[in-house]
Amino acid sequence: MTLAAATSPLTRSAHARELLALGLPLVGSNLAQMSLHVTDTVMMGWYGVTDLAAVVLGASSFFIVFILGAGFAQAVMPMVAAAVGSGDETQVRRATRMGLWLSIGFGILVLPVFWYSGPILRALGQQPEVAAIAQGYMRIAGLGMIPALVVMVLKNYLAALGRTQVVLWVTLAGVAVNAAVNWALIFGNWGAPEMGARGAAVATVAVQLVSLAALAAYAAWLPDLRRFRLFQRFWRPDWPALGQVFRLGWPIGLTSLAEGGLFQASALMMGWIGTVELAAHGIALEVASLAFMVHVGLSSAATIRTGRFLGEGDLPALRQGAVVAIALSAVVGLAMVALFLALPETIVRLFIDGTDPQAPQIVAFGVTLLAVAAAFQMADAGQVMALGLLRGLQDTRVPMILAAVSYWLIGIPASYVLAFPLGLGGVGLWLGLVVGLVLASASLMTRFWLRVGQP
Repeated sequence: MTLAAATSPLTRSAHARELLALGLPLVGSNLAQMSLHVTDTVMMGWYGVTDLAAVVLGASSFFIVFILGAGFAQAVMPMVAAAVGSGDETQVRRATRMGLWLSIGFGILVLPVFWYSGPILRALGQQPEVAAIAQGYMRIAGLGMIPALVVMVLKNYLAALGRTQVVLWVTLAGVAVNAAVNWALIFGNWGAPEMGARGAAVATVAVQLVSLAALAAYAAWLPDLRRFRLFQRFWRPDWPALGQVFRLGWPIGLTSLAEGGLFQASALMMGWIGTVELAAHGIALEVASLAFMVHVGLSSAATIRTGRFLGEGDLPALRQGAVVAIALSAVVGLAMVALFLALPETIVRLFIDGTDPQAPQIVAFGVTLLAVAAAFQMADAGQVMALGLLRGLQDTRVPMILAAVSYWLIGIPASYVLAFPLGLGGVGLWLGLVVGLVLASASLMTRFWLRVGQP
């Protein structure tokens, strides 16, 4: 990395204002996106514990495949930000188009995984009844993989151009669509068929299609964005740009898979323990993920600003902006720790039907898991912010290795050993998450400051 040693005119308070102006709509969008899954979890919890466990399993499996393919979409953000910083509008279009190409191709390739998900889940030790319901969910949800990935590319493209408000509003519209279709198709309200878990999958696909139409129209027709000619001659390949996006994107996808795999492996192992434990795990994970989405929004804003400073060649501004971003993320992490420790039972009860005979067991176990979630909040905040800053530098391969070692070689084995040989059960599974996240945070932060020097 070669950056000029320019003097930054921005104070730390100015950095904070700019980061928040860019990041708060992204935080809101991430929370709204996460609320889609929370809505599914709440409504399926009302419908039945077995169906809830199946949707937790199916949705988390969908998400694992999605985040692998979303690496190409996430590569678009730092590439577009750097191109904007250097004034190269042609590169903005090239990177985004090839991000769309790669995302569509990935979506086509993974369709068989969703169709044959039932046998796969049974082979992984899941109960046959839960696996059968999850397969019904995933066969429908898999049809939304391509639009979901295309939406992700467009969101990153628009965010890198500073158009974070539209990303927020489109996501909020999706929340409304999801709630309405869920209410109709899960329970059979308003004259619709009662589809249970499959109804939740239909709602998810509907949201993805509505979001795709809205974002594509905005990107194509907004006067200020027409100069990029994003969809003009879309069918024409640009092999050099495709190679650039691929080289930057596949490590991002694998890094996300390494982290997501940590949580997915814990879900699968929790399924070995019992349905009640898996349901409580799903609830606690939804809550922890809501907090994580705040950090992801701030991290994305840090990626954009770091990419722009990279394009401008302003190293002092890059360093100081990183310090401010890390500090803001730490404040959010402390607030989440306080919340999880102060109101755990209240939070868990929001997700279940209190009249269900298994509700007391789910609440008790969920409260315990939230206490463990509080223990890894600061580490989770640190690792996602470090990844965002490194992506702004277009540094993705070494972070991929660091994440894989932290999560797969250390975190997942720690979860298994703590849960089963040492007899800590579900709590042990979550303590293994703490181990993996702490190691990831420390190693990734070290990598970033080694790249840019001390502030």
